[in-house]
Amino acid sequence: MLLATARTGTLVVGRPQRVNGDWVLFHPVYTPDELKAVKVLHRPTGTFSDKFAYALVRLCRWGFDIVSGYRHKSIPPGSNMSLEQLRQGKYVLSEKQWLTRIVILESIAGVPGMVGATLRHLMSLRLMRRDSGWIHTLLEEAENERMHLMTFLTLRNPGLPLRALVLAAQGVFYNIFFLSYIFSPKTCHRFVGYLEEEAVITYTRAIEQLEQGHLPIWENMDAPAIAKDYWRLSENATIKDVLYAVRSDETTHRFVNHSLGNLKRNDVNPFAIREPDMHVKGKTIEFVRKEATKYVYDSEKLIQGNSPPSAT
Repeated sequence: MLLATARTGTLVVGRPQRVNGDWVLFHPVYTPDELKAVKVLHRPTGTFSDKFAYALVRLCRWGFDIVSGYRHKSIPPGSNMSLEQLRQGKYVLSEKQWLTRIVILESIAGVPGMVGATLRHLMSLRLMRRDSGWIHTLLEEAENERMHLMTFLTLRNPGLPLRALVLAAQGVFYNIFFLSYIFSPKTCHRFVGYLEEEAVITYTRAIEQLEQGHLPIWENMDAPAIAKDYWRLSENATIKDVLYAVRSDETTHRFVNHSLGNLKRNDVNPFAIREPDMHVKGKTIEFVRKEATKYVYDSEKLIQGNSPPSAT
């Protein structure tokens, strides 16, 4: 990684000018077919804690929509409104409005994984036993969400009001989630699973608006260098490719957190060794506990070379 140099030619600490290399934790890189395999799904609520988690997500979504100026309205059939009229009628967002929404979303979305990893790390130290593979998956999720934020920050530099809003929201959310995870990790993972359902919806709508020609600035805009490196995108990749990759990441978090929400605290993390591809994660909402256990056994057999894994 190269660092910026002063005019004298002396190497100084600064912003990285090149980002290629294996400098991040494991994260999926998707094939074109996988990117298109994502479906908008919802896990029905069953228990009281499920209903509570989903109600909280809906409340957060309502407040988030107000703060970010988002309002989803279907364009009337046969409408011949101009793009400006569509934006004034709040049928579509502008590129700047989408970036405001995404920056707020991603600055908060990186909190749960870090909180969960921190608490499980401390528990492992405190109880002097292994963690069953959860810590790495949660850290990967936290970093992945942070990389989403770093990518979109190359497109917009937030002003002081937005930074202040993020600072306040992060401070409140981190502490509430920290305390909640101590008492009920399952509810917290279910909350994140439902939150990621909303994230998949958000990015799906952004992709639809882009493909319908409502985001002209982004239509042929090159993907940022950090995105090309992180998701191993082609040199001619565009913002649309970035949105598809980010949506697939959110789909992974949706599947993983709903699955972890079905496990007991000391169960082995089924994703510690490998993850299903997007044809599974994009079309299935979760592993129930029995499926997670089978996936662990299949992964062990795959490593040992005794037999191939099952389809899931």
